[in-house]
Amino acid sequence: MNNARISLPVLIAALVGWTAGGLAQTNPPIRLPEVEVTGLNAPQEDLPIGPSQQPEWTARRRFATTRIYVQPPWQVETELGWDATFPRTGKPEHLIQEEVEIGLPHRFQLDFENHDQNFEEDAGATNWHHDSNSLELGYAFADWDVIPLNPTLKGEWKFNHGAADAYELQLLLGEEFGPRWHWGLNLFFEHQIGDDRRQEVAASHAISYTLIDEKLSAGVEMKFSAGSDKDSRNDPEKSFELGPSVQWRPTRRTHLDVVPLIGVGHDAPQAELLVFFGIEFGPGSKEKEGLVPASLRGK
Repeated sequence: MNNARISLPVLIAALVGWTAGGLAQTNPPIRLPEVEVTGLNAPQEDLPIGPSQQPEWTARRRFATTRIYVQPPWQVETELGWDATFPRTGKPEHLIQEEVEIGLPHRFQLDFENHDQNFEEDAGATNWHHDSNSLELGYAFADWDVIPLNPTLKGEWKFNHGAADAYELQLLLGEEFGPRWHWGLNLFFEHQIGDDRRQEVAASHAISYTLIDEKLSAGVEMKFSAGSDKDSRNDPEKSFELGPSVQWRPTRRTHLDVVPLIGVGHDAPQAELLVFFGIEFGPGSKEKEGLVPASLRGK
């Protein structure tokens, strides 16, 4: 009787072990898919946002001379810009620019611009005039990082005041060369459809490094242009400028860009100062909060 009592637990254990072994042979363990964990030490402005998974820094004007990609859907950015040109002879010229950018679904973007400028008249006096309005439509060919350099095409129509209208085509390229390094290149072609049929081929190039994440970055910007009219196609005026750039973001939704450029060559101005202040509305950087633990948000 005692032997039966002692052997019963042993028998049950053996039975359970034999059953588990048989199940293990007939049902091998299931391998779960690997999960990639992104380190939280990456700069917040490099984290992806929106359906195109673009980095957050592309959702605002990073450079004064060079544009990158498109806004996320229904992200709106308003900007006020001041462009002061100091020619080698004559008085400085000032251009005030107001702009609204609206991100649309499927990687489209719609822009509205208004320009007011002071011109030097024949008598030497400078007076302010309404210069132009423009309408732009941009399209990014693919989600971010699907195509190298993330090409974006823009078409613009300029409604010039007191002169024939003009159209402009732009190719925007942008990339990240490692954490905190941001790069962009734009190619332009503008042609006036009447009057002197003014035509311009231009390029801008910029690179910056983030010093303080989402707060401060610094870099270098440059631009080149060759302009001519119907009587000077074979001898265009060429201009090259370059200089340092700084972007300060007082808040997550605002940014201030300051770029002083120095002209190179007799056709280039002596100097040019670009200052832009922008405010963002809409989804924007809120979308990336889902990528960060709640305990770390806002830190």
